[in-house]
Amino acid sequence: MTLREQAAPWSAPGWLETVTTWAGERLTGVGVALSGALQEVRVRPWSALWRAPTTAGLLWLKACAPAMRHEAALLAIIHSVHPDVLPPLYAVDAAQGLILMEDGGDLLRPWTREARDLSHWTRVLPLYALLQQELAPHHDAMLSAGVLDRRTQTLPALYAELLADVDALAIDTPHGLTAAQHAQLQELSASFTVSCAELASMGMPATIDHSDFHDGNILISSGNYRFIDWGDACVGHPFMTLLVTLRSIAYGAGLDEDSPVLLDLRNVYLEQWRAYGSIDDLRHCLDLACHVAMVNRALTWRRALLTLPPDQQNEYADAVPGWLQEFLNAETALR
Repeated sequence: MTLREQAAPWSAPGWLETVTTWAGERLTGVGVALSGALQEVRVRPWSALWRAPTTAGLLWLKACAPAMRHEAALLAIIHSVHPDVLPPLYAVDAAQGLILMEDGGDLLRPWTREARDLSHWTRVLPLYALLQQELAPHHDAMLSAGVLDRRTQTLPALYAELLADVDALAIDTPHGLTAAQHAQLQELSASFTVSCAELASMGMPATIDHSDFHDGNILISSGNYRFIDWGDACVGHPFMTLLVTLRSIAYGAGLDEDSPVLLDLRNVYLEQWRAYGSIDDLRHCLDLACHVAMVNRALTWRRALLTLPPDQQNEYADAVPGWLQEFLNAETALR
């Protein structure tokens, strides 16, 4: 059965009852019991979230769609390496894509956006870079667990595969690529391969890229930060993460992309990688990685949309073409 044929499991009759039983059994093993029914918080095509009231306090149950089940397996690996960056886990079932976890704190976003306290990022970015470095030796385990393979050596073939998917590209439709843009992207295949090779030549290890690392996916509790929502994560060049992160910081704080504040935060992250080159070398590497990451985002959206029912496809139909248009515009600006 292909991903396109696998509906979200929580839409099946009796699924919630079965999962409630699963959660209850896992909790019984640690001396905890459910104290009420699971309470739906958010249901999306790729994941769903419920509150789980228990005798130990509020827990959270997350279920991942088939295309995103690798998140559960990835959390188990991260927990074995650096558990403090995750909400405490009660149970993980990688085969079913189920995660039962404690409440990890409050969203960071009110502090960074409403209070405009960007100093949090001076602590978050080094912590995240440390996690990437700690997980680098485990990249084979992450790939074996089903985490998406977006390493520099695999991306050129994935790029060609993506450009061949005319349905995802929606060519010459209002929300899609134009035929001319599609042709330009095909002409960029060779230069994309060169960019991937140049990234690889810098010798930085393939490791985890959260791919959606922003203040809405970071929790804070008693000064500690925890990272959540790893469904878009892949194994690839570490710097690809910064495409979304820096954009999100700029948007949330109303900063221009060349703002000294944003450039300082970029450098805070790059300083954690000085073993691999000068700061100028790392800035160049980051520029390359951010361009490559636009293709990665298109690839990830293409995979996520495979599980959408027909009546929901229009809502996100511009995601894949949109990221490729951004990539095309960025490449054109360099020429």
